Amino acid sequence: MANITFINEGREAIAATGANLRVKALESGIDIYKLMGKMTNCGGCGQCGTCVVEIVEGANNLSPRTAFEERKLKKKPENYRLACQTLVNGPVSVKTKP
Repeated sequence: MANITFINEGREAIAATGANLRVKALESGIDIYKLMGKMTNCGGCGQCGTCVVEIVEGANNLSPRTAFEERKLKKKPENYRLACQTLVNGPVSVKTKP
């Protein structure tokens, strides 16, 4: 089990090991999309790049960046991830809408 702390919202979610970060956020009522992302997101298929989050703590408890993330986030800091491409394997702290 893994605790996911959503810093901006002051909320925490408990996830099974290997859970998808985007799915857990949405199940917990956490809005991860900015205005345009709300209208244009791909529904978690890893095609649009609108579910960007900042990992504050616990980056080592996440799956490695995918090739798509490397392309979409190449000008972003290493601690930025696409929530739909990220699997949680341990405790992590996340900032939404960085």
